[in-house]
Order: sequence, then C-alpha cells, then structure tokens
Amino acid sequence: MPDHAHTQDLTMSDQKKKTDLTPIKGILTQVLRECRGGLQQDPDLLGQIWDRAVGAAIARNAQPAAFKQRLLVVHVSSSVWLQELFFQKSALIERVNAVAGREILEDIRFKIGPLAKP
Repeated sequence: MPDHAHTQDLTMSDQKKKTDLTPIKGILTQVLRECRGGLQQDPDLLGQIWDRAVGAAIARNAQPAAFKQRLLVVHVSSSVWLQELFFQKSALIERVNAVAGREILEDIRFKIGPLAKP
C-alpha cells in the first residue's frame, strides 16, 4: 500500500524546487548583456566611445544610430561623408575597439540619416 503522506511530501518538495529554478532565457539575457558590455542598453556610452575614437570632425557628421550583435549602424550627414567613412571603415572599427578596450564591433554600416546632436 503506497504511503500517500510521503508522496505528498515529495510533490511539495518538487514544486518548491521548480519555483527556485531560474529560466534559461533570463540567464542567457544576462550573459549576453555582460558580454556586450551593456552597450545596447546604454547608447550614450556607445556615443562616447564613438566620439573619442573618431574625433570631433567625424563625430559632427556621423553618429551611432543602432547597435546589435557587433554591428554598428551609423547615420551620416551626406553622401560625401558616407563614401569617405566607407573607405575608413576598417580603421574606424579598430579605433572604436581600442577605445572600448575590447572587441565590441565587427562591422559598421553607414547610411544617410538624422543626426541627434549638432
């Protein structure tokens, strides 16, 4: 004859264990955020890194618009700036990574778009 009291204790214990578990989605989100350095959550930090890496003239005419999975989308003020920065892309990626202190970028895409600051 089964011991129902013992079975009930196990069930309650199992339920408590399930509520103590952290969903894998939450763990992965935290790990990815730490790996990215929180740059997606803090666009001002990325803007500061960009400004320091590229200098004042470029920063006035090209600004980060989006950042995801090591791809930075940069809005530029004109087609002239788009073409110039396209030719400098490798050097810009190296400088941004150097200022950040680690590899945060693998690619940059430039497009004509609104600039947030003068």
